[in-house]
Amino acid sequence: MSEALVFASPFSLLFDPLSHEFMRRALMVSALVGGVCGLLSCYMTLKGWALMGDAVSHSVMPGVVIAYALGIPFSIGAFVFGVGSVALIGFVKQKSRVKEDTVIGLVFTGFFALGLVLVSKIKSNIDLMHILFGSPLGISQSDVNQTLIISLIVVIILLLFRRDLMLYCFDATHARSIGINTSLLHYLLLSVLSLSAVVGLQTVGIILVVAMLITPGATAYLLTDRFDRMTLLAICSSAISSIVGVYVSYWFDIETGGSIVLVQTIIFLIAFMFAPKYGILKSKSSIPF
Repeated sequence: MSEALVFASPFSLLFDPLSHEFMRRALMVSALVGGVCGLLSCYMTLKGWALMGDAVSHSVMPGVVIAYALGIPFSIGAFVFGVGSVALIGFVKQKSRVKEDTVIGLVFTGFFALGLVLVSKIKSNIDLMHILFGSPLGISQSDVNQTLIISLIVVIILLLFRRDLMLYCFDATHARSIGINTSLLHYLLLSVLSLSAVVGLQTVGIILVVAMLITPGATAYLLTDRFDRMTLLAICSSAISSIVGVYVSYWFDIETGGSIVLVQTIIFLIAFMFAPKYGILKSKSSIPF
C-alpha cells in the first residue's frame, strides 16, 4: 500500500478505499464511535475521571471473554463487568481505609488479569489481539448493529440528562444543594461510561479505548470555555481523527486502533501548543518582560 501511496492522486487516496465494503463499514463505525466517545469525553474531562475510564475499559475484558464463550452478545458481558467493577470500587472504598485511586488500580488490574486467564483457559475462537486493540476493518454486520444500538442509547441518555450532568461534573456540591440527585447521576454516568467502553472496543480495543474517552474532551477543553462549544469540538475532532486514522491505517498498513489514537494525540498536541487562549505559545507571549 505504501508504495502505491507515493504515486496516487489525492482523488484516489480519498475514494479508492471506499470501493471496499469493509472500508465503508469501518469508516462509518469509527466515525460513529468517535463521535459518541467525544461527547462523553467532555463530561469525563470536567469530572476528572481519566483513571475511572481506564478502570472500566480494562474491567470489561472478562465479560467479553465469557460472553463469547457462552455465545451471547459480547456487549452484555462487557456491560455487566463494567458496572460490576464500578460497584466493587465503591464497595471497597466505603468498607476500607484505602484511597479511591488505589482501589481503582487494584480492581481494574485484577479484572484485566482475570480476562487474560479466561482467554488462555476457555476454548473458543477469541482473538486476544482483537479484544486488546480492536479491529474495525473486520467488524461484522451484527457488531455494527450492536454498536448502533448502544451508541443511540448513550447519546439519548446524555442528551436527556445534559444539564444535570453538566452541573454535576462542574460542581457536585452545588448540584446537591439545589436538589439534584447526584448519586443517581454518579451511577448513570458510570453506566454510560461502561456502555461507551463497550462501543470503543470495536475500533481501538480495551487498551486504547480510554484515549477515545479522554483525549477529545481534553483537546476541546483547551480551545473553549463554553461547554456547548466544547462538546461540538470534541465530537468533531474525535470523529475526524477516527476517519483519518482508518485511512492512514489502510494506506500505510498499520494497526487501526493505534492509528486513530495517534491522530487524536497529534490534534491534542497542536491544541496544546497553539490554542488561542490556553496554548503554551500563547501563554509565553503573554508573560510580561
